[in-house]
Amino acid sequence: MNSAKLLDGKTLAQKIQTQLKAQVEQLTSANQRPPGLAVIMVGDNPASAAYVRNKERACANVGIASFGRHFPAHTSQVELEETIHALNEDERVDGILLQLPLPNHLNSVTLLHQIHPDKDVDGLHPVNLGRLMRGEAGLRSCTPAGVMRLLQEYQIDVTGKQAVVIGRSILVGKPMAMMLLEADATVTIAHSRSQNLPDITRNADILIPAVGHPNLITPDMVKPKAVVIDVAINRITDAEGNSRLVGDVEFDTVRDIAEYITPVPGGVGPMTVAILLENTVLSYTRTHSK
Repeated sequence: MNSAKLLDGKTLAQKIQTQLKAQVEQLTSANQRPPGLAVIMVGDNPASAAYVRNKERACANVGIASFGRHFPAHTSQVELEETIHALNEDERVDGILLQLPLPNHLNSVTLLHQIHPDKDVDGLHPVNLGRLMRGEAGLRSCTPAGVMRLLQEYQIDVTGKQAVVIGRSILVGKPMAMMLLEADATVTIAHSRSQNLPDITRNADILIPAVGHPNLITPDMVKPKAVVIDVAINRITDAEGNSRLVGDVEFDTVRDIAEYITPVPGGVGPMTVAILLENTVLSYTRTHSK
């Protein structure tokens, strides 16, 4: 039995970062200052800390200046709002990203609304989500945009295909569905309340689970020759206490059914960071073209 071809997000992300580095060098020589990204992190969530280090390292690789602000867990809502307002006004900063999740006493929705839409490189402000809904130009959510770029790189045409997105978060599920719709796919959104999930997923030419449920997708739920893009990253621990990262897809068995599949890690994750950098450079170029 043939194994599915891997959609290698790590290699594509490196390619995008190489292109961005050349673009940033050219832009910086013309405009003096480099593009700037401010990542706001609150508390010491180990996963968040790893993501932030990863993003800041990637910024350094392509020549983007980092204006990261790391706050203790007890930081107040008011202090964070004031920080965001200051970054909105800071001409060195082109992109602002609020690292989620936040400590429970903070209102992430209110904070996200404070970020200026033109600096919202995570694509989560209502204005940018509205632009996506209307098919207008704007900063797009990084993870779904990364998935679309992977499909494009491997010349997987979604026109007229049945696409099933599992998950309805504002971070991935909903914008993912809108981007697929914009590319002329026929889209179904499934979620925790969906009945007969295997019946829904078996119809999918393109299956995109994004719920954070390890090994949810088994071979009997996958249409032969489907494209399976696993957005989730889950850390699991075996009986011996060894931990590893897995997605929502039972990778070793589903790869014998699918035509294309993303590995976890090394699939969608690196693409999210690459699109974040690309959004920052896009915001910078718009500022300098005004």
